[in-house]
Amino acid sequence: MDARAPGLGEGPEDPFALHNSASAVLDDHGRVVGWSERAQEHLGYPPEEVLGRTAVEFLFDGDADGDDACARDREAVMDAVAACLRDRGWSGVLPVRHRNGQRVELGFRARAVIRADSAREWFLVVAPAEEVRQWEADRSVLDGLFRRSPIGLSVHAPDLSILRINRALARFTQLSAAEIRGRRIGDFLIGPDLETIETRLQRVLETGQPLIFTEQPCRLRIDPGNERVVSVSAFRMEDPSGGILGVTQLVEDVTDRYRARRRLALLNRASARIGTTLDLGQTTRELADVAVPDLADAVSVDLLESVARGEDAAEEASGLVRRMAVHSVVAQALQVMYSTGEVFHFDPRTPQARCLAGQQPILEPVLQSSPAWYFKDPERTQRALGLGAHSLIVVPLTARGLLLGLLSLWRAKRPEPFEEDDLTLAEEFAARAALCIDNARRYTQQHQAALTLQRSLLPRELPEHSAVEVAHRYLPADPATGVGGDWFDVIPLSGARVALVVGDVVGHGLHAAATMGRLRTAVHTLAGLDYAPDEVLFHLDDLVNRLADEQEPADGGSTGEQIVGATCLYAVYDPTTRRCTLARAGHLPPVVVTSDGTVSVPDLPEGPPLGLGGLPFESAELELAEGSLLALYTDGLVEARGQDLDEGLERLREVLSRPGRSLEETCTAVQAALLPDHPPDDVALLLARTRVLAPEQVASWELPAEPTAAARARHLTEATLTRWGLEEMAFTAELVVSELVTNAYRYGGGTPVTLRLIRDRSLICEVSDSSSTAPHLRRARITDEGGRGLFLVAQFTDRWGTRYTRDGKTVWTELPLATAAEGHSAAAAIPALNG
Repeated sequence: MDARAPGLGEGPEDPFALHNSASAVLDDHGRVVGWSERAQEHLGYPPEEVLGRTAVEFLFDGDADGDDACARDREAVMDAVAACLRDRGWSGVLPVRHRNGQRVELGFRARAVIRADSAREWFLVVAPAEEVRQWEADRSVLDGLFRRSPIGLSVHAPDLSILRINRALARFTQLSAAEIRGRRIGDFLIGPDLETIETRLQRVLETGQPLIFTEQPCRLRIDPGNERVVSVSAFRMEDPSGGILGVTQLVEDVTDRYRARRRLALLNRASARIGTTLDLGQTTRELADVAVPDLADAVSVDLLESVARGEDAAEEASGLVRRMAVHSVVAQALQVMYSTGEVFHFDPRTPQARCLAGQQPILEPVLQSSPAWYFKDPERTQRALGLGAHSLIVVPLTARGLLLGLLSLWRAKRPEPFEEDDLTLAEEFAARAALCIDNARRYTQQHQAALTLQRSLLPRELPEHSAVEVAHRYLPADPATGVGGDWFDVIPLSGARVALVVGDVVGHGLHAAATMGRLRTAVHTLAGLDYAPDEVLFHLDDLVNRLADEQEPADGGSTGEQIVGATCLYAVYDPTTRRCTLARAGHLPPVVVTSDGTVSVPDLPEGPPLGLGGLPFESAELELAEGSLLALYTDGLVEARGQDLDEGLERLREVLSRPGRSLEETCTAVQAALLPDHPPDDVALLLARTRVLAPEQVASWELPAEPTAAARARHLTEATLTRWGLEEMAFTAELVVSELVTNAYRYGGGTPVTLRLIRDRSLICEVSDSSSTAPHLRRARITDEGGRGLFLVAQFTDRWGTRYTRDGKTVWTELPLATAAEGHSAAAAIPALNG
């Protein structure tokens, strides 16, 4: 093959070319009859010392050395002589003695030449052996590239027509070298990839910048449904003068390697993107998003209905499934498939039903005659058949030995069907996603249990009260954070007063919710005892300390439970005096808004959080005008969205400062302005608008400590009830008031007694004195002359009790607003009680 064949670019130069090599001529007897200048340069002999002598004289025989190399030299000489005697040409390397005595290896080509007189001569062409060996290696490489190389090779003319391809590229294109010579790439490739390949080759021709290992998808015209990926390298060919001869392109089919690398990258991406949250819906959507479009054209994720509800997975696949996620690059597919949130059965004939039953993956073609059970209804099925879905994978979602649901993948837009490697990748997806789904299901189950517990511990409905109008909001924390321990309460107190409470337990989860429930119960108990706000916090602090002690193990180790601690704000509002007494334990102060929109944050003594122990709590008293708004809240309201506390308080003040809205509208406005969709912490908000009892609803007298005090109290009670239109209650009320005033006179230490009547939802009777001795209810025996007074009071009232003040105590009762018949029945019952 000519090393300088046109169109192949500069190849290895032939060392035996006449302009490069030395030459000599031998006659038929082996004598030198011709000697060139180059021969003299190689061996140092001038012509006069060579001509007429036999060529054998100049060969290096190596007799003096006697080593293996010399033996090989002699053998080569004998082979050359024998070949010449048989009239055969010969080529090879022989050792020759230089004129200076040194051994020189030269490459020879010997050919017989017949002269005109029929005499035979031998024409020798000689070149340095090293150049010959290099030339032969270069020829072998070039021959190997076209005949034996596994990498495709194509040589293109400047117009990008193909001059030659090697056998590997012929196998790839499934065309012979003769069929493809003179044609262009577009004659055997199709699609947009063709333009990309030709553009890149043209750029190599124009710039001379080589193309190195550039991966490129391609499709052959004879197999358009199978996309291949090739690695392309290219360089420009030039002649010795720099003229452009064309471009050579090396093409390697790296489809399997590319797909394996893509699958690995897809698997790594799935590991990073699936399971970022503990939300079932989000996890299934992440699974669908990862698989489309790199693996499938359409994906659906279906969970067993029990799993979708966060319940324990059924051991057997039966019943309903819920579609949790759908994703498709084929828009029409979303119109025919079940939508997210739909609950349905799979027909027993579907691959999905078989997958659920056998819990084994399925890879199969989707028949164009697919019946209606694949989709929602026959009409949608007909539309679905036009989508061209041709390949299906169904993989069960199993984790910890339980079946959770299944993953379905379709191909319609991409022509190549799923392969076994795709099924393996889908199984990897399913295994990782199933574990994340099961973790989300378990967390959802625990979160729902904690949320149910928390909601059961919070008030379902706040009682209506004459002292305040209330509205509230409670928002649980984001599922990733867990249920918290925030709570609020509105507790009716004696004397038409009301207690307003908000609190926040440290931590999240069941432990925080259970602690919150215990604290809320304790607050109700303490409120029922009519403790002042600072006393309530003192007793709560003692309770939290005891709860913390219960968490400490006997051996001093760790229980793994959260630290017990809480904050609380406790306020008592009296509608008769318009005074509000407040105390706080590490909690944020309330916000007070007057009826004209003036906003203030009262400066309350800041007590320590509950659980520190030993530190005092102090109360503060505010006088609130009628219609004032009192906002109590937990820190999750003003510290949401990453804002600092001052910024949150300022936003809250701004929202509350807008008058003219109802409490429910105000709650909604606060939520919209300050809270994200899923707050990172629980939020409790309690709004209370104050009311004032009208003067005509309250009557109060101070009675001297003398024997006629009880009679005076009965007379005042009768007159007041008559004025209020409650004559039918007079007898019962006089009986109760008489008993309370008599006890105050008897045990009050001789100080004046105060009687107060309040007409509210019930009739409230209060008797106050300076004594701190509490009345004691006991059941008198038949022979006892006394001891039945408080028993009668308890029988004819809804509630009664004692509250202590700084000046003494108040015994109070609440009588239902009864009818006249009920009043007469009370009078008739007294003789029976007296026996």
